[in-house]
Amino acid sequence: MPAITVDDVTTLDRVRDAAPDRQRPVRSVTSAPQGFEGEGFPVRRAFAGIDMSLLDPFIHMDQMGEVEYAPGEPKGTPWHPHRGFETVTYLMDGTFEHQDSNGGGGLITNGDTQWMTAGGGILHIEKPPEELVTSGGLFHGIQLWVNLPREQKLVAPRYQDLRGESVGLLASADAGALVRVIAGDVAGHQGPGSTYTPMTMLHATVSPGASLSIPWEPQFNALAYVLSGDGYAGAERRPVGTGQLVVFGSASSAASGGGGDAITLAAADGQDSRHPALEVLLLGGRPIREPVAWGGPFVMNTKLEVLQAFEDFQAGRLGTIPAQRA
Repeated sequence: MPAITVDDVTTLDRVRDAAPDRQRPVRSVTSAPQGFEGEGFPVRRAFAGIDMSLLDPFIHMDQMGEVEYAPGEPKGTPWHPHRGFETVTYLMDGTFEHQDSNGGGGLITNGDTQWMTAGGGILHIEKPPEELVTSGGLFHGIQLWVNLPREQKLVAPRYQDLRGESVGLLASADAGALVRVIAGDVAGHQGPGSTYTPMTMLHATVSPGASLSIPWEPQFNALAYVLSGDGYAGAERRPVGTGQLVVFGSASSAASGGGGDAITLAAADGQDSRHPALEVLLLGGRPIREPVAWGGPFVMNTKLEVLQAFEDFQAGRLGTIPAQRA
């Protein structure tokens, strides 16, 4: 997993361990079912079976891969529409192309992120480049859907191309964990992603036997998804492994009543040879607390708004597919 890293973690700024009485408790641990998306690439549905009120402001997340493609096997998605939310594609291994009807797009590879605000409506396509289709190779990433509040559902579409080298890099107190800040603020360190919805997105690599205690905004929810490896969540050390989602309790339900403004993860002493560390995606955001009407590629507040989105798409009002470059 070559997502952005450093040769010497000890040279990075450290995240100070939070006080033991400020830890959020683990509310649940669930396993993501596996399926297929787009033209047939394998995914794990990270949020399946979780009450959406616990995910708010997040709607949906797929772990794409980890898969070793043979030549000719890599697949993507066809052109399709979105409205009312943002898609965030973070790639750890492999290469992916994006193109949209608003003129955004580009190539992302190890450690890069594409942040697309669909807003009032957009068409886009995501696919592996021809050279990856020809050669095959390792592919691993995530796509996250972030909801937009009612007053921003129809904002103008925009595209952010976040290079891996632009993410904020931090180390845990004992330098046993590397933390990549993609969006939001951690201990005064800001990630490059610009968000409509206040949120934090981190990718942490925790070495065997090490632990990570991260300060957390009390108004945010807190989710941890295990990309690979084995470890423990919370001060209570709930066992977790690849493809599992941890939902932490809210500030008001913190076991000690001390504010619930820190979350803790630890890596098991033994990891398998393919995944030598615990790799975790950490997410938190301020809940929007508005009605959600979700219909296929559209996330709105009412069923009527979803039906209008389908009508607008069919009438060509969400954009047009650009002419293919020669």
